[in-house]
Amino acid sequence: MKMIIKTIAIIAMSLTLGGTAAAVEYTKGEVTKIDAKQKKLTIRHEELKNLDMPPMKMVFVVADEAMLEQLEEGQRIEFVAEKVNGRLTVTEIK
Repeated sequence: MKMIIKTIAIIAMSLTLGGTAAAVEYTKGEVTKIDAKQKKLTIRHEELKNLDMPPMKMVFVVADEAMLEQLEEGQRIEFVAEKVNGRLTVTEIK
């Protein structure tokens, strides 16, 4: 019984530590177009290292349409983009 409790504790600790080890990497960019109806954002961005993409201008969907309310065309941002269900998606903005 003690062995099971120790094993569970070790697994729980490793999951907790593993979750904090992965740091989110933000990419700098400039909003060039906002399409609120389609929940899309066009961004001229630096290299997206996590997606292995060079700097370019491209369209992304947003994970949460509330993100669009805090943005203006021409605004410089830092953002996180990921592939979600096969679509390039902005998941965080600061």
